Amino acid sequence: MFAAVSFAARKGLAEPARDNAPEPETRTRARRTGIRGETYAYWYLRRQRYVMIARNYTAPGWKGEIDLVGYDGPVLAFVEVKTRTENAARPRPEQSVNAEKERVLARMAGQFLRARRLEGVPHRFDVIAIESRPGARPVLRLHKGAFTSGAPSSP
Repeated sequence: MFAAVSFAARKGLAEPARDNAPEPETRTRARRTGIRGETYAYWYLRRQRYVMIARNYTAPGWKGEIDLVGYDGPVLAFVEVKTRTENAARPRPEQSVNAEKERVLARMAGQFLRARRLEGVPHRFDVIAIESRPGARPVLRLHKGAFTSGAPSSP
């Protein structure tokens, strides 16, 4: 299946920008690019033999969302996906996972583990960075163990 998703993404994940597009349309286009990036990452991880168990996990009354959750062997991986259209002036996608985002992801992961009675399961936090250039296949970087739930760090 990843081959089909990869083929569909051969010319990039982002929609072409229109000149003088209104702000809501720009946000909608960015949201669609993000959804395409998450789908691309999902199938990439499946190809890497992750066993996916959740997508877009949220908990009522909690701030945040975990993009993907899956087992990489015996380890449960909480995966944050960051997709950007390539632009030399913007930082790399993985650099947008700051200390606040790490804290929110760690809290959501703790809630996920408690809700499913998986507190003793070994787990880690991964970050997938996807850069999409118009007319080219996306570039994907997987950072396994990008940070820990105790001390924030940068991927």
